[in-house]
Amino acid sequence: MEFTKYASVRKSGGDVVTLAVVGAGLRGRHYARLAEASGRGRVVAVAEPDPARRSAFSDAHALEPAQVFASWEELGAAGRLADVAIVATQDRMHTDPAVRLAGLGYHLLLEKPMAPTEPDARRITDAVEAAGVIGAVCHVLRYTPYTRALKSLIDSGRLGELINVQHLEPVGWWHQAHSFVRGNWRNTAESGPMLLTKSCHDLDWLAYLIGGAPHEVASFGGLTHFHPGKRPEGAADRCLDCAVESTCPYSAKRLYLNCLDDDMAEWPLPAVTPERSREAVLQALREGPYGRCVYDCDNDVVDNQVVAMRYTSGLTATFTMTAFTPMQRRQTRLFGSHGSVDGDGRFLTVTDFRTGETETIDASGPEDSFGHDGGDGGLVDALLAAVTAGDPALLSSDMPASLASHRVVWAAERARLTGTVVTI
Repeated sequence: MEFTKYASVRKSGGDVVTLAVVGAGLRGRHYARLAEASGRGRVVAVAEPDPARRSAFSDAHALEPAQVFASWEELGAAGRLADVAIVATQDRMHTDPAVRLAGLGYHLLLEKPMAPTEPDARRITDAVEAAGVIGAVCHVLRYTPYTRALKSLIDSGRLGELINVQHLEPVGWWHQAHSFVRGNWRNTAESGPMLLTKSCHDLDWLAYLIGGAPHEVASFGGLTHFHPGKRPEGAADRCLDCAVESTCPYSAKRLYLNCLDDDMAEWPLPAVTPERSREAVLQALREGPYGRCVYDCDNDVVDNQVVAMRYTSGLTATFTMTAFTPMQRRQTRLFGSHGSVDGDGRFLTVTDFRTGETETIDASGPEDSFGHDGGDGGLVDALLAAVTAGDPALLSSDMPASLASHRVVWAAERARLTGTVVTI
């Protein structure tokens, strides 16, 4: 990548990078906390339409009224107030604020996916390049200790020529029900296809490991289970009224009441209700979207999908996304001419074909699934370092690289819908 074109926009001064947060939801709050916890970032503005979230965020970061805005438009009208804008709105609300704020000279940290469509993603990429600012998409999997170890192993040549890659994203049965059946990413028209909203992480990660995008893509998958045709006899429209709720794997009552007593109170419970009590959970399940039967929602995104890819080098790769697993780390197998690797997100088991010996490498990151095993913190640290130095090369990718991996997603979805092999 060519980075010198970004040198024109520097920090606004001082040793601390200042940040404006657009969208004070789960991810926006998390990145803001990580930036300030590092000691190298300071939040100086927020734009959030929800009054409760806006107030809570303002209080958490001790913002003055003049630093708090009800919309990104109001923030944009105030001029450049910070070095970096974190755009963490809903997926379909990324493009306009990203384009406007880049034009004002903000460096951008953009929650994935870039945008639901290629034209919008290109608008963002073009705006960042035209403004000469640093822009990064939150492809946090690139920044974990595990990824660094695996990338180093591949680049060292120890596996020889890479011939084939198999990669699995085990979404988790209850996570699928929460986010992609009942939740914000359930419907393609409202958010985007599953491969984009959930798995653009993985196709970007594969591009990073392999060193580029595939030449040809095929894909198969669909909504196999979470639809009315699979509804059990006796099931009700809501879990609280259901005669078979106690034996259903996707019981909202079981999931969200259990959240009160463990780490899941930080996520996913706040999406259901801001109040942490049994009464509040039951009311939300009675009245809100998260109490619906998973067989009677307006979801249409797939619950399983396979992507097959071929590269110009002859390398082949497959990616599988499935809902029907525990919620656990990704699993990857790499096969080279001199060796192979089995990876489970923590450990890399390497077999050397020349000696027949097997070695296990501990590449684990922090025990923190919410932070993607250190990937969230690694991304924020890299961004702060890049902005401080005026050096985008300190990030592992830029907007054109993210656009390229997103194009693989859109090609795979076209292949799935048309039953064809798509050439990129």
